[in-house]
Amino acid sequence: MTNKERFIELLRSTKREGIEKLIDFLEKTDFFTAPASTRFHSSYEGGLLQHSLNVYDCLAGLGTTTGDVQEFQTAGMRLDSIPQESIIIVALLHDLCKVNFYATEMRWRKDANNKWEQYPVYAVNDRNPYGHGEKSVMMASEFIHLTMEERYAIRWHMGMSEANIIQTYCQAAEKYPLVLFTHMADQMATSYLETNTGNKKPEDVYLGTEPAAQDPEEFAEAEPI
Repeated sequence: MTNKERFIELLRSTKREGIEKLIDFLEKTDFFTAPASTRFHSSYEGGLLQHSLNVYDCLAGLGTTTGDVQEFQTAGMRLDSIPQESIIIVALLHDLCKVNFYATEMRWRKDANNKWEQYPVYAVNDRNPYGHGEKSVMMASEFIHLTMEERYAIRWHMGMSEANIIQTYCQAAEKYPLVLFTHMADQMATSYLETNTGNKKPEDVYLGTEPAAQDPEEFAEAEPI
C-alpha cells in the first residue's frame, strides 16, 4: 500500500460526513507531492504526506487502542479517552495549511568542478496568510465538521512557539489533553523519524548513541513544522 492509499483509507475510515469532498479537494492540490518544509524536515517530494502519516503513527503510539477509542494515561492516571476518528483527523490534517504553500525556484551554486550551476530549491509562497494551525482548521472546516477538541488540537499543534501565547496554549492543553498529545506527536515525527531525504531506518532512530555533530544551521531562522 502506498502512502497515498494509506492516507485516503484512514480518512475514509472515519466515515465523517464530507470526507469524500475533502479527498477530492486534496487530489486537485499538491498535498500528495508537496514537501513538509523547505529544508528543515521531510523537504522532498511527498514529504508532507509522509510527515502527516508519521504524526498519526506517533499520536496513535502515545495511547492504547481500546475498541474505537484511544486511551491516554500517565503515571497510572487516566488523562483522556479520544475517538479513533479524532486521532486520524487531527494527525492527518494538522498541516493541511501547507497545501499549495511551497513553490520551486532556481538558485546558483558551484559544482564539484568549481563551475556555476543552477539547482532547484523549495521556497515558501504563502498566498493565504491566515496563520498556521488556524489555517488548517479553517480549510478542513470547509469540508467536514471538526469537534471542538479537534479544532483545539490542530490549532495548537505547534505548541508554545510564540512567547505571547504561552499562557493561552497551556490553558488549551489543560482543557483538551489532545492538544498536548498532538504537539508531542508532531515533534516526535519531526525530530526522531524524519530527515530531509526520507524517514530514518528503524536502527537509526534509537537515541542512545553518541551525540551528532552540531548543525551549523541550527540557529537559522525557522519555519512552521
